[in-house]
Amino acid sequence: MLKAKLTKGAAAVLMLYSGLAPAQETQPTQVAMADVPAPLPEPEAGPVTTGVVIVTGTRASGLKVENSASPIQVLDAASLNRTGQADLRQALGQNLPSFTIQAFGSDMAAMTLSARLRGLSPNNTLVLVNGKRRHGTANLAVLAGDFQGGAAADLNYIPLGAIDHVEVLQDGAAAQYGTDAIAGVINIILKSNPSGGSGNINGGGYYDGGGRTGNASANLGLSPFDTAYLSLTAETKYHGFSNRGGIDPRVIDPATLAAQPQLLQPGYPDLNRIQGDAQYRQHVGALNFGFDLGANTSFYSFATYGEKTARAYENYRMPNRIPAVYPLGFSPFETFDETDYALTAGIKGSIGAWRWDLSSTYGKDVTRLGVDNSVNVSLFNDTGFSPTRFDAGEFRASQWTNNLDISREFAIGWATPLNVALGLEQRRDTYEIVAGDPASRYKEGSQSYPGFLLTDAGKHDRDNEAVYINFSSQPLAGWTVDLAGRYEHFSDFGNAKVGKLTSRYDFSPAFALRGTFSNGFRAPTLAESYYSATNVSPRSAFVQLAPNSPGARLVGIDGLKPEASTNLSAGLVLNPAPGVTLTLDAYQIKIRDRIVGSGSLYGSGGAVNSPAVTAAILANGNVLDPTVVETGINIFSNAIDTRSRGLEFVATQSSNYGNYGRVDWSAAANYNKVEVTKINQAPTQLRPQVLLDATAISDIETASPKMRVNLGALWKIGAWTVNLREAIYGKSSEMQSPDGGANYFKTEIGVLAVTDLEVSYRLSNAWTLAVGANNLFNKYPSGINPEVLRIQRENLDNAAVTIYPSFSPIGINGGYYYARANFRF
Repeated sequence: MLKAKLTKGAAAVLMLYSGLAPAQETQPTQVAMADVPAPLPEPEAGPVTTGVVIVTGTRASGLKVENSASPIQVLDAASLNRTGQADLRQALGQNLPSFTIQAFGSDMAAMTLSARLRGLSPNNTLVLVNGKRRHGTANLAVLAGDFQGGAAADLNYIPLGAIDHVEVLQDGAAAQYGTDAIAGVINIILKSNPSGGSGNINGGGYYDGGGRTGNASANLGLSPFDTAYLSLTAETKYHGFSNRGGIDPRVIDPATLAAQPQLLQPGYPDLNRIQGDAQYRQHVGALNFGFDLGANTSFYSFATYGEKTARAYENYRMPNRIPAVYPLGFSPFETFDETDYALTAGIKGSIGAWRWDLSSTYGKDVTRLGVDNSVNVSLFNDTGFSPTRFDAGEFRASQWTNNLDISREFAIGWATPLNVALGLEQRRDTYEIVAGDPASRYKEGSQSYPGFLLTDAGKHDRDNEAVYINFSSQPLAGWTVDLAGRYEHFSDFGNAKVGKLTSRYDFSPAFALRGTFSNGFRAPTLAESYYSATNVSPRSAFVQLAPNSPGARLVGIDGLKPEASTNLSAGLVLNPAPGVTLTLDAYQIKIRDRIVGSGSLYGSGGAVNSPAVTAAILANGNVLDPTVVETGINIFSNAIDTRSRGLEFVATQSSNYGNYGRVDWSAAANYNKVEVTKINQAPTQLRPQVLLDATAISDIETASPKMRVNLGALWKIGAWTVNLREAIYGKSSEMQSPDGGANYFKTEIGVLAVTDLEVSYRLSNAWTLAVGANNLFNKYPSGINPEVLRIQRENLDNAAVTIYPSFSPIGINGGYYYARANFRF
């Protein structure tokens, strides 16, 4: 297997990242230039399983990945880059079977695609950068689906070129890291190179058209002065529109064509292009900096900054909507202008046998939302004028975190010294919605995306203080015990107390057992608690009610409270032969008071309607489009308890075939079954409707495949490298109602096997060329249930343009083909 060759200085810095150091080191330790983390060893075809010192999921120093008491996978920079696109979210999703990425999103979710671990909410996975908490996005995923409610860190604001490796802890870790760590932790370790550089230029597109992508990235290492390192990374990316929608039945209806012959225009009948990727341009930069201050003390700092502009097609509006402005009809664009930045600064060192680390991290995400090529119909009818471009408002989210970590080892006569680590954390979160311009919110607002109302707008904050303590050691040779406890106080929720016990016993170098018991919690994001807006289509208008609003109380919801979890895991680690490593871990995660989005709750136009829904809309101050045929609300609540049970398997082997080269083989699999075990809320105000309909339940239980298998082979022979990966996805399904809840039909995606292939050739020590494909054979998911499409087409429902399910694990665009040139100096 691969062996990590870390210098003593590199190991020292890795220990400092975890806040710990060996008790026997009493001499001054320089922790700058000589102590930056060394690069990971030569990559494998999949997760790195041996030789790498990890800093995630443990406060112990010098722990290697193969000796971890918790399931953890490490991905090096080469594995991330071989996925074909400069997208950290996709790179993780293609390498880790338990990490499910959102392949397609609607409305503003298309601008910030999300991901989740072990089938839980994106908000249940904590993201760290160099061990420090990363802020979340301000762009909440609102619309129904298996990623609804996601407001986690946007991974695409961390350029791939800045990353040395990623450590993914697939275990509950709230006692160690606090809220959000129910499903696990992703720790992104940045490059700390004091010299040299690397980069790439790549481009590609979808086999069936659209999605043209271009990307350029460069990393440069500098040593500004003695004992200092400065690693700088810049990345720019463009991604174009795609369209995989069907024909909108409105534009081909004979009666409609007779009344509106202007529909027969260039592009007919493909006038509704809402089903496809958004177009975006993104520029991201990162730096990692540190130097020695003397007296066993060093300074460190790292930062990221990014900007993104994007546009997404919305549903086509017919020529009769407002012929005085748009005689041929019009397709509005949602526009998106985002700025995201984060900065961490800290000092760390030692006093005697004690190590300490004091740091502060501030991150902020600001998204400015707009509507282009649109109109406010009521404003035009009332005044004779309407803008065609609108400022719909802003989301702003920030997080400021301060940490003090101290640790040392005590020799108490056990097989290894007792590590004692303790720390303090203070955090302040803010979330704000800024109202849209007056024209965007006049009466029903701008077409396709009404501006945020004054009743939607507001600024909210939360303060949190925490203290933790962690003990780890080996009481007997080969028996590891790790015990952690955490106490947190929230300004809006009160207190939380959680703990974690982890143990591992190595029976021999070839066989070990490990297991964990923990409880955890997740405070609702401020976005989940306070987001409020109106979502519209040509046929419907639904208000997303804030759970603590007056309107919410009218339908029986009175705010959100934290989720609580209980995690159990047990696993085995096998090294049956030289060069072969296997791990198998079983887990169970129970979440009480899980925060989920409701189904569609109708006030009018549904098969069943509730007067309380209409009253809630009025209480929220909304004026809805009078031409729509369906109105209602959606709302987040602590509606259910769930249980997730699963298995995770990883196996790697390295084979040397002499003149025929070397092959690194890998196999990784995840089985995950999520069940709703209890429905906690059934407000009488909504009767005869229920808070969670069949669609909402299926989004939780079945919309993600229960099984996924990754098979990989990395073949190196001379200057050639061939990377082959086969991803097998189990069945997934969603219940859908095309007629306001009168009938539900299952849309099911069968088993899918997708092939990724990359072939590269090293031209010189400086240049390597590669060509490849994601989804080589251009596979698509099964289509929407024919009965759903039949009813939608009979009703002339624009939703019939959706012919591929949005919950598809492989997306809806088919194969992506690319070429890349890598360089280094």
